[in-house]
Amino acid sequence: MKNTLFFLILIFLITACQNVYQPAGTSERTDMTTGEISDSLRYPQEKYLANMRQLTFGGDNAEAYFSFDDTKITFQSNNPAWDLECDQIFYVELDKADMGRKLPQMISTGMGRTTCAFFMPGDTSILFASTHAGDHACPHVPPRREDGTYIWPIYEDYDIYVADLKGNIIDTLTREPGYDAEATVSPKGDKIVFTSMRTGDLELFTMNIDGSDVRQITHELGYDGGAFFSQDGSMIVFRASRPKTEEDIRVYKELLAIGQVMPTNMEIFVCNADGSDLRQVTNLGKANWAPYFHPSMEKIIFSSNHASDRGYQFNLYLINLDGTGLEQITFDSVFDAFPMFSFDGTKLIFSSNRHNGGTRDTNLFLADWVEE
Repeated sequence: MKNTLFFLILIFLITACQNVYQPAGTSERTDMTTGEISDSLRYPQEKYLANMRQLTFGGDNAEAYFSFDDTKITFQSNNPAWDLECDQIFYVELDKADMGRKLPQMISTGMGRTTCAFFMPGDTSILFASTHAGDHACPHVPPRREDGTYIWPIYEDYDIYVADLKGNIIDTLTREPGYDAEATVSPKGDKIVFTSMRTGDLELFTMNIDGSDVRQITHELGYDGGAFFSQDGSMIVFRASRPKTEEDIRVYKELLAIGQVMPTNMEIFVCNADGSDLRQVTNLGKANWAPYFHPSMEKIIFSSNHASDRGYQFNLYLINLDGTGLEQITFDSVFDAFPMFSFDGTKLIFSSNRHNGGTRDTNLFLADWVEE
């Protein structure tokens, strides 16, 4: 879960937010004005997905997560047709979603950069991280390293806020100096897990739903982030880097000192909600990230480029909690990530570059989840 997607860049501002966005390369696969369901949006091998629907139509749209009652989603977007310079947070009711023609409700302030929104219990408010209190402008995006390696910025101005569904900020949950972001809520509605730099490394913490009782739950050197609770709230799944060699440790610390991490080597881990019984699930190499628990809580869905000769090709996979039974779920030639199951377990939402007419657009797709 980050504020930018792998290997994607902003495209030029092409229209004002009040105008209709008509994406280039419109395909017969999708009715771009209605977003009607069409199984031509999925690839033939994608046996777990059916009745796929495209929800967004331009820019980078990611980290879409369901409300507790499964009727709404919140997500981040930098769609230039919505007059956005960098990621902002939105929400939409799924049965009224018409984002090919109509601007959804913005939840964030429109200032700074945002990331990682999630519904709060009751579905009347949404938490998200934002840099707006530090600077109203979009923060600088660092260039790639000289060796071409991709990096993520860790903006120290990020704090975690709660807004109502009209976009009014009603609470600030973190006030510590440095990075606080990547927050998600337990399905039990009692706890929040988030990533923070407050102890000098990127570790996972939990807190009560009101921001009280903050507790550190990971302690190893490396980036721990993108965490989610299991459906019963008893476990947490997350992505992590674990630099081991002297050179890897040196590079990690040097980048962290300037507010950056290198997300090219990450694996999936699980632990109990209090941090105990920490286990590494994947050992695939390359970048394994964006994990979420399968409704059975016996498997994890995640995004990975481990099987790709090209670093930017990511697909979704399922794996058992013990690391066995790896199975490919999507078969995109470019990028699939950020999967989340609906709370009733019947649907999957994710971000994808599929069918974007040759652009760099990353859109949201919603599909029925079909078990054999």
